[in-house]
Amino acid sequence: MLPIEEQDYVKQFDFRLWRRLLQFARPYWPYLVRLGVVMITVGGIDAIMPIFSKIAIDRFITPQTTHYFGWFISAFIFTVCLLGLCVWLLISLAGRVDMWVCYDIRKAGFKRLQELSLSYYDQTLVGWLMTRLTSDVQKLGDVVSWSIVQTLWGVAMMVIMIILMLYLNWKLALITFSVIPFLVFVSFFFQKRILKAHRLARKINSRITGAFNEGIMGARTSKTLVREAENLNEFKLETTEMYHASVRAAIYSSVYLPIVLVLGNTGAGLALWFGGKGVFAQSISYGTLVAFISYAIQFFEPIRQLAAKFAELQSAQAAAERTFSLFETDVEIKDRPEIIQKYGESFTTDHKNWPELIGNISFRNVTFAYQKGEKVLKNFNLEVKAGEKIALVGETGSGKSTVVNLACRFYEPTSGEILIDGVNYQNYPLLWLHSHLGYVLQNPHLFSGTVRDNIRYGRLDATDAEVIEAAKLVNAHDFIMKLEKGYESKVGEGGSRISTGQKQLIAFARAILANPKIFVLDEATSSVDTETEQIIQSAIQTVLAGRTSFIIAHRLSTIRSADRILVIQKGEIIEDGNHQQLIKKKGYYYRLYTNQFIDENEMELLQRKTGLAA
Repeated sequence: MLPIEEQDYVKQFDFRLWRRLLQFARPYWPYLVRLGVVMITVGGIDAIMPIFSKIAIDRFITPQTTHYFGWFISAFIFTVCLLGLCVWLLISLAGRVDMWVCYDIRKAGFKRLQELSLSYYDQTLVGWLMTRLTSDVQKLGDVVSWSIVQTLWGVAMMVIMIILMLYLNWKLALITFSVIPFLVFVSFFFQKRILKAHRLARKINSRITGAFNEGIMGARTSKTLVREAENLNEFKLETTEMYHASVRAAIYSSVYLPIVLVLGNTGAGLALWFGGKGVFAQSISYGTLVAFISYAIQFFEPIRQLAAKFAELQSAQAAAERTFSLFETDVEIKDRPEIIQKYGESFTTDHKNWPELIGNISFRNVTFAYQKGEKVLKNFNLEVKAGEKIALVGETGSGKSTVVNLACRFYEPTSGEILIDGVNYQNYPLLWLHSHLGYVLQNPHLFSGTVRDNIRYGRLDATDAEVIEAAKLVNAHDFIMKLEKGYESKVGEGGSRISTGQKQLIAFARAILANPKIFVLDEATSSVDTETEQIIQSAIQTVLAGRTSFIIAHRLSTIRSADRILVIQKGEIIEDGNHQQLIKKKGYYYRLYTNQFIDENEMELLQRKTGLAA
């Protein structure tokens, strides 16, 4: 298996990445166009405001007249009201686009998570995914709705001011613009360092989110092992590293922005110096000088804003790289193009075209190895008839779960082939096989909600009567009715409000409601008491009848009724037969069963003696 370590990114500013981000904004182009018009209008108003000062000085103050002053005040008030309206439209439109873009990216990301193979989750921590689809996506939404349009405002304002400054006095304008080359050099110098710092900060932020997730999910284990202090120290190390990375990014930005400000003030100072000389020489009017000084100062305000947005874009690119890496991750287990053409995409496939699944499964010279790992199976062969109940036993790491995962097409063979009803299962849609699976794990996952909701999760269109019937089939109805609100009782996050055995029975009911042709029980009774095990055993006999089923079990008493028991060792079948046949062979299974039988009897005898003594 690959080590769980997040990818590092080394690209400079990536325009391809930003084009992809803008694709999510494409449905909202009408709003973005309106937003752009609003921002250009705001930039234009900001650019012409010094003209009002020039007119007031040269037209009214210097000649000391009020002729046409009413028209001037009216024009000024109209301009201010228009600016207020534009600001209101800016906030309204940008807020909507922000929420919509975030919604679309998160929806696309969640869809991608449904498509990705199990191997992706083997190598990716939950905390990383949570960070990508929350804070990283929010940063991208902010960029589209605020940073880009503010950039448009800054550019519009600068272009208009350049035109007006050149119109007022082109020589003075060129003197003011003399500091721009230095600004370009400073921007390129800091760009690489700011981007690198933000990348590191986002990567560490993912690790911190992962640590939060593991700390919460593993709280019981931490407390029973008295690991609170050690966990806190480990978390402090992560947050300290995050602190240093964030401070480094902030330092680069804090140094960059003052340099831009100093250069801007230098340009304004040059305008004041040479413009003042022009006023004394009477080659420039006093009003023109006042307007020009305002322009010289304001001209570098959008540059300062653009510099700040430039730093934000560096941080946003780090978020974009991490978010879009999710979309660019290859789906290892997927339908071939000809299968998609015949049956449709996984989420839009036409079920009417699906063939009926009988349940015969064949492994033909199957070899399998996890990524960069040693081979788990080598030239593995197995024939399973429809309706057979197959039990797999063996030591940990022998390949039992791998056989089942391959049969379910959660993974695919490295070489060889697996046939379903005589046809290579790669010739059928992936969803076709998965829709016929019923899978119950050792620790089944229940979703927050009611008992009814969790059972209906197996088939969302099931009626209440069908939900109750499924619960009765697996002997879950009685305990459900004893809950405070029956089927409307809340199970808590992950089923925390009910026992492990009750979760197992609800998981059975959920699986059976989907009426699967292939059933998998992975250590489904290993974590329950003897009484609950008997209830589950009774349910198994009912549920598995007529279905092809695989049972992985360490507790051998649960598989005595299996049609065939396969003893797996180092990826090979060393024994094959029913319970009686394998006991007669007196091989590995016989020794395993005998030792377990003795241990269970000794434990039962000890419990009885303890009970009598009490």
